[in-house]
Amino acid sequence: MAARLGHEATGIDTSEAAIPIAQGKARDRGLTVRFLVGDALRLPDLNEQFEDLLDCGLFHVFDDDVRDQYVDGLRAVLAPGGHLHLLCFSDRQPGAWGPRRISQDEIRTSFRVGWQVDSIEASRIDLNIDPNGRLAWRASITRT
Repeated sequence: MAARLGHEATGIDTSEAAIPIAQGKARDRGLTVRFLVGDALRLPDLNEQFEDLLDCGLFHVFDDDVRDQYVDGLRAVLAPGGHLHLLCFSDRQPGAWGPRRISQDEIRTSFRVGWQVDSIEASRIDLNIDPNGRLAWRASITRT
């Protein structure tokens, strides 16, 4: 999406098998994207900083004890004044299927130190297995 909008884009995944698939999709769409095999819990190992970060469906998979490590890593690779765009499963979603649901308070608590939560809005996550998707939160967060 970022590359399609004309931005320089880097994608990170822990799965080596996912990288060639993503490269093929980018190539088919005529886009230039850099893809790296990496661990989201070891983002500082990238030794890079970015102006914007997108998290679509990762934040909600981490348990409380690991989530702080992830947020610290995001802060390490996001330039001061940079923006994190976060999309995660919402606690408004009924039922028990799928990843853990996140409340607005959990988002605010996770990003309380070194961040400013600019907005949290109701949204949806599109899923291949369900045409209705799932209820989500879309947050815009600035690194201070």
